[in-house]
Amino acid sequence: MILDKKDDLPAFRQAVRDWLVQAVPPDWPQRMAGESDEAFAGFQRWWMGERNKVGLATPHWPSEYGGADLTLAHQIVIAEEFARANAPPSHMYVVSLNHIPVTLIAWGTEYQKRRYLPTVAQGVVWCQGFSEPNAGSDLASLRTRAVRDGDHYVVTGQKIWSSQSMYADYCILLTRTNSEGRKQEGITYFVLDMHAPGVEVRPIVQATGRAEFGEIFLNDVRIPVEDRVGEENQGWTVAQTTLAAERGVLAFEGAERQRYAVERFYRDALEKDAAWLKDDALRREFMGLFAEMQAGRRLIRKLLAHNVADPGRPTMIPAVVKVTGTTLRKRMGDFMVRIQDVQGQRFGPGATPDNPMSEFLTSFGGTIAAGTNEVMRNLIAERGLGMPR
Repeated sequence: MILDKKDDLPAFRQAVRDWLVQAVPPDWPQRMAGESDEAFAGFQRWWMGERNKVGLATPHWPSEYGGADLTLAHQIVIAEEFARANAPPSHMYVVSLNHIPVTLIAWGTEYQKRRYLPTVAQGVVWCQGFSEPNAGSDLASLRTRAVRDGDHYVVTGQKIWSSQSMYADYCILLTRTNSEGRKQEGITYFVLDMHAPGVEVRPIVQATGRAEFGEIFLNDVRIPVEDRVGEENQGWTVAQTTLAAERGVLAFEGAERQRYAVERFYRDALEKDAAWLKDDALRREFMGLFAEMQAGRRLIRKLLAHNVADPGRPTMIPAVVKVTGTTLRKRMGDFMVRIQDVQGQRFGPGATPDNPMSEFLTSFGGTIAAGTNEVMRNLIAERGLGMPR
């Protein structure tokens, strides 16, 4: 019934909103906060199943690959309404829902598109095998090696900080296939079956007590040539398409969720007559953070408009969105620690804060992930402002 209204955007929005009222368990944050990581993973699988029942798992994908050909305007509506309803997040499916379609539709073979894309709506989880212990900010320095052996490549190496890799069925993997010339020119991109012999995942327990990331060890893993994405040594170019997915609707939904979370926090503070409201300096600080958050939301909307109006023209907006958004999140977390002490934070396995203001410890990782803020600032200065190196 929801997809039947896709030609009438206001009616489509109302249908999505009505379904969310019925489908979202109102107490899910409280229920999940005390559960294990495995229980929360199961909850996310359940939620993906619920979305799939009404066609909202992968609706923006082409219909031939399991989608409904919805436009960017529809994606924005869905993201806005999911944020408004505080619907369960899809942390486990970030790569599956964002990185996989944009990469395979642009670079994948027809075989790869038809084999892998439709299964995401059915709950298949993907992870990302890019970073290595000595190749994070300088990703082109990666050393995981793939050697051609007939109709397979034999892969040996290690990846780190791979989100949700302990639950993943597949991985998008960068490897080195050539050590000659520029580092970027010897990288090849693959689809890795996480259940293949020689693949080992070790969860990384964070300071919060949660284990959202894993290390992936690859010991003579055989990957069929048909699972290479793009040509050999073309992986760096393919990877740029993958990374671009992090700066679009994904960032938009995150900003909208932050907006509603901050508003809920403020309403709750007013109802409880919180002590910090009586401190002029703290009130001014909060309103400054709120204003910056609203500015960030407008900047992301500007990015989406740019992607529609002039998708081929380079822009520094994604880098600015990344730097400003992650630094703001750190400052919000710092504010919360100062007004609520550590009691304002949530710790332990399965902790799933629905309030982005209560993630002080994890906020530090945001300034590193997806390109460190130091690297982003260099890009803005050199490529955006034309400053010398």
